[in-house]
Amino acid sequence: MKLRITVLPGDGIGPEVTKQAVNVLSAVSEVCGYEFRFEHHRIGGAAIEAEGKPLPERTLAACLEADAVLLGAVGDRKYDHLTGDMRCEAGLLALRQALGGFANLRPVKAYEPIADCSPLREDVIRGADILIVRELLGGLYFGEPRELNAQGYAHNTMRYHRDEVERVSHIAFQEARRRKRKVTSVDKANVLETSQLWRRTVTEVARQYPDVQVEHAYVDSFSMQLVTTPSRYDVVLTENLFGDILSDEAAVISGSLGMLASASVGGKVELYEPVHGSAPDIAGKSMANPFGAIQSAAMLLRYTAGLYHESEKIMQAVDRTLARGLVTPDLTGRRHRPSVSTEAIGQAAVESVTDLLQMQMAYHAV
Repeated sequence: MKLRITVLPGDGIGPEVTKQAVNVLSAVSEVCGYEFRFEHHRIGGAAIEAEGKPLPERTLAACLEADAVLLGAVGDRKYDHLTGDMRCEAGLLALRQALGGFANLRPVKAYEPIADCSPLREDVIRGADILIVRELLGGLYFGEPRELNAQGYAHNTMRYHRDEVERVSHIAFQEARRRKRKVTSVDKANVLETSQLWRRTVTEVARQYPDVQVEHAYVDSFSMQLVTTPSRYDVVLTENLFGDILSDEAAVISGSLGMLASASVGGKVELYEPVHGSAPDIAGKSMANPFGAIQSAAMLLRYTAGLYHESEKIMQAVDRTLARGLVTPDLTGRRHRPSVSTEAIGQAAVESVTDLLQMQMAYHAV
């Protein structure tokens, strides 16, 4: 197994959490005898500082030539004055568009050892395990025309084509077949024509998956149900803007945005990144939560490399680390656990995944 991985640490806490994810992947490579080659490049504010633009040509070329891309985070308040293609976020959107990943997979689950970190009652989140499938290349984020002028007027365009809805729907139904065989499609079909197209297309695609249950929900009522009865959902399918908002809301189930990973699939090269932002206020303080980045690395092994067992061992290592009471400051919870550094979490995850893989290899050798 050989993998060429382009690493984009980015801004703020991005380099800190990405380093721990790379360490975990390196541990898998060493134990299993795989060849993982890591190539680091700049994006976002770091790229603006060094190369004058948020997505340099050499960065994009390295990403397109890779087997997978592992991203940290982009953005910093000191770049907020920049506009148009010079914005940090514009570099990320351009990268997503170039790589072509149209489906963003965002798993959210309740972790028993840190259940008290959630603002929701423990009995409400118990057993919650959701996969949000977000359409990533359409809707308001990419629709044209768009404008912000000096006369106090602005507009964005929300566009969807049937083909865009159809292809992401297939991803959701295929993922549901690997889980509990239930898809909840979220839209605003009582108001938006784009949502009416969305609902009609999802319904048509659902006929090809008679073994999967499908239901439709309006985004406003669903946003309430997500935090009142989260355990009733399995795969949640929705468009770009709604998916961005709902996946951040769903972070309360896990207890911290730092726990959420993501994978952008379906294009030339898959992109993996934690859902959290760059959090420049805690950058360099060894306080950043690396679990989202580490779980993004696990998704990389699953979706790009097809290394399902190794991916599962990383997820088990995360559970083990949490069970040991090792948490960053965002996960101290109502029990006021003592926190440890980003590096300590990463080292514990490396030790756990190494131990789990070695036990697995010893078992198969018997």
